[in-house]
Amino acid sequence: MDFASGQIYHVFNRGNNSQTVFFNRENHLFFFDKIKKYVLPYADILAWCMMPTHFHLMIAVHRVDVVIGEHQSESEGFTSSETLTQVTQSKTRTLNDSIGIILRSYTRAIHKEQKISGSLFQKETKALCLTEPKFAPAYFDTHFGMMGNLDLPETNYLNVCFDYIHQNPVNGRLVRNPEDWEFSSYRDYYCGRKGKLINRDLANELGLIE
Repeated sequence: MDFASGQIYHVFNRGNNSQTVFFNRENHLFFFDKIKKYVLPYADILAWCMMPTHFHLMIAVHRVDVVIGEHQSESEGFTSSETLTQVTQSKTRTLNDSIGIILRSYTRAIHKEQKISGSLFQKETKALCLTEPKFAPAYFDTHFGMMGNLDLPETNYLNVCFDYIHQNPVNGRLVRNPEDWEFSSYRDYYCGRKGKLINRDLANELGLIE
């Protein structure tokens, strides 16, 4: 995944061989907490949805790495007094690293809970840039639904993606209406739920909600 500060992305992954990755409500909540801890330091979340076999995030990236601590290392060579100089270096973690941590730690927890082994998610997490024209996705029918190039200059990829994520449970025939699915940001925008993961002000500024 290649992220750039100031861009908006659709991030998604699904179970390896389309297997189930969320088995119960506690799994969803555990994954939610991981997103909150490891994504929010880098990006504002505009929309999210967890389905039984996959997840979607729509994020506005404001930094691609963060400082997570400092450590001391020895400098090369000796000083005139022949003592080693200690150099304080900052340790950083990228957004890519953090997404990897989410998936690995969640996989370990599911392995333990479900007494299974092997890859839980597909190897590569996708991140489609929605705001940079040359990287904007071409909307076509995939396992994740309609996502491809309509080849129309007036196409608003942000609105298409925002609506697509919230309609995913309906398109997947899990519920009749998007508000019936607990594990998405739809209820936060339209049903009065006070979810703290999304940035409502930014979504409103971008014209994603009325």
